Amino acid sequence: MAHLNPEQLQKFQQDGFLVLEGFLSAEECVAMQQRIGEIVAGMDVPPHCRTEFSTQEEEQLSTQGSTDYFLNSGDKIRFFFEKGVFDKKGNFLVPPEKSINKIGHALHAHDPVFKCVTHSPKMQALARSLGLQMPVVVQSMYIFKQPHFGGEGGVSRRMVRAPAGSMPRTNFLGSQPAWDNNLFVPTPVQRGALVLIHGEVVHKSEQNLSDRSRQAYTFHLMEASGTIWSPENWLQPTAKLPFPLLYT
Repeated sequence: MAHLNPEQLQKFQQDGFLVLEGFLSAEECVAMQQRIGEIVAGMDVPPHCRTEFSTQEEEQLSTQGSTDYFLNSGDKIRFFFEKGVFDKKGNFLVPPEKSINKIGHALHAHDPVFKCVTHSPKMQALARSLGLQMPVVVQSMYIFKQPHFGGEGGVSRRMVRAPAGSMPRTNFLGSQPAWDNNLFVPTPVQRGALVLIHGEVVHKSEQNLSDRSRQAYTFHLMEASGTIWSPENWLQPTAKLPFPLLYT
């Protein structure tokens, strides 16, 4: 089981994040990588749906933030691509498996391998040790961080849906904060580590300039007990997929 001990819980509460090395076994890591390879091999995305993913705010609003393919992806498994991997007609300029930025946003619900990892007994034990009474899984993503050009990641403002009929179809609330890069704490981790991040902690991932990918599976939890999910949030539960309970 993976209950946090008092020292780990105190560190998480103090720092807002916690690294748990060896949380996932080598077998679990291999199973996820093999499964994602199968999903990529079966990828069939029409050219008009080939959305280049970005965490740069203006690019977000003008590209994926205004497409049905992105906005309706909360209950589906969909592919989002790095910048510069398509020609003007939407044809791949690089091998398709090297073009993907991430796959989201419902691997936890629709794929048995990722569902098993997400709802594993140790993941549930971890959530219980954090005091979560009714955690639900809001979204999940497999992030590729492709070698040499895997894009920088990080979001510092909340993205919401714009009123019906508006363009762009999403907006960011508030003004862009000016963060001091010296305050960010580099956190190297080994294969199989779990990085637990509080929802109010600003975090980012720099561009991958190495010759190896930095793949990660990530999912977001919300405490549903006494909480109302804002109807303004860009990602919404659907009749097809209400946010599933973590505890089984």
